[in-house]
Amino acid sequence: MTSKSATPRDPDNTREKILDAALDVFSSKGYHDTRMDEIVEQSGTSKGSIYFHFPNKERLFLALVDQFANVIERRVGEAIQKEAEGIQRVRVALETVLETFGRYRRPAKLLLVQAVGLGNIFEKKRLEINDRFAGMIRKYLDQSVTVGDIPSVDTEILSHAWMGAIYAVVIRWVYTGEPEPKRILSALLPSLLRSVGYSL
Repeated sequence: MTSKSATPRDPDNTREKILDAALDVFSSKGYHDTRMDEIVEQSGTSKGSIYFHFPNKERLFLALVDQFANVIERRVGEAIQKEAEGIQRVRVALETVLETFGRYRRPAKLLLVQAVGLGNIFEKKRLEINDRFAGMIRKYLDQSVTVGDIPSVDTEILSHAWMGAIYAVVIRWVYTGEPEPKRILSALLPSLLRSVGYSL
């Protein structure tokens, strides 16, 4: 008697299906009104699968935030590979971040809007992501100082100031659709570069 071999399960694929479904449901219903049962139904998986990967709704939401941050960081890393160290990497990194927010507006809204006011654990995650990207900006600014593209400046303070400026403009765009990313880039990028002493 021969037994049929079961198709092996792919935990990574299941996890991605759950995250995709969670993004859809969180985006349409908001964090508080989303129930895990709705994500189970949308993902076509089981409750057991969801709770295997994510013990609760909070952890699932935080995983989405991390996933989006990883996408941005990966796209920036790919975009700057062919650029020489210096201010051109800073420019390309900023362009890529804004372009990525434009392409992935729904997860951007989750990250920038819905995570606000959800409690200490969410605020801690938001600050962690903010520090992560400020650190990335600082790294490229430090390289620009080293190669002589900009004068010696306090890159730690300025990288956080840049994050504040980027956040303020992008969150308005996420809420309203205005101004469009190209306009944001054309106005914001020269101002940020001038703030670190780069002559355009």
